[in-house]
Amino acid sequence: MNNNLIEVRDLVKHFEVSSGIFSRNKKVIKAVDGLDFDIKAGETLGLVGQSGCGKTTTARSLCLLDPKTSGTVKFLNPDTKKMESIDEIDDDGKKIFRRNMQMIFQDPYESLNPRWSIKDIIKEPLDIHNIGAINDREEAVVEILRTVGLTPPENYLSRYPHEISGGQRQRVSIARTLIMKPKFVICDEPTSMLDVSIRISIMDLMLNLAKDLDVSYLYITHDLAVARYMCNRIAVMFNGKIVEIANTEDLLQNPIHPYTKRLISSIPIPDPSYKRERYQINYDELDKIISKNPDKKMIDIGNEHFVATHDTKEYFIES
Repeated sequence: MNNNLIEVRDLVKHFEVSSGIFSRNKKVIKAVDGLDFDIKAGETLGLVGQSGCGKTTTARSLCLLDPKTSGTVKFLNPDTKKMESIDEIDDDGKKIFRRNMQMIFQDPYESLNPRWSIKDIIKEPLDIHNIGAINDREEAVVEILRTVGLTPPENYLSRYPHEISGGQRQRVSIARTLIMKPKFVICDEPTSMLDVSIRISIMDLMLNLAKDLDVSYLYITHDLAVARYMCNRIAVMFNGKIVEIANTEDLLQNPIHPYTKRLISSIPIPDPSYKRERYQINYDELDKIISKNPDKKMIDIGNEHFVATHDTKEYFIES
């Protein structure tokens, strides 16, 4: 039985960039170039890769903040229980889509309105979608604050973002996202700007909320250790494309693509006396897989472990 919540096929997002103020010549930046992936109900998929590889652009295209160039994105309509394309839904369908797909942004300092109180920030989605009576909305704000660990809630309702810490701001961002009770949440490096001492508490909070509220995540990060802690599967993104996708432990224990191996080899080891061996790029294993399947975009090498077949040799620089 297909229990996918999100289905993405050949997602493309290109940007036109002018070569100068008075120039008519434009070049195309392929920020996202043909992504395919699914996210099942209750699953967390990690999207990892270096800065600039297209992770955030992918997220913004999925939740309609930036219109995609081409491709198909389908989501499970909770009312009809059917997969629907976001290109074919009407205005009412978009409201349902937006209620069920929310996003936690990377920077809690920039994503909260500094002129609004915490109460107004969290209540805004309920006001926009006209959910519940006024008293019910205020009770929902108190309850979600308690859920994300900001207790007692009454101490935070009248505060402003500058009056609370970075970790508390991110908890407010999570509360604003989850008050709509979405089925799918995009997390764009939600802990990268937080102090190390409170990252684990935020990640544990999100994992517990996923179980309690039946939420699925697309978790964007450049930290494989975080991805291992948070995610059921990991998709490795490089140069606008997914180069490898597999179950978390399978990918970390048996990486195939040279870029994935380089990412794993870059994880710091907390031992100052340890000297890491320099990783030499070797395409032999990947070339052998490609030669046997020249016409396929992604190859399943077993146990739903997929490896991309497009050539990436020209993008690697030996150092």
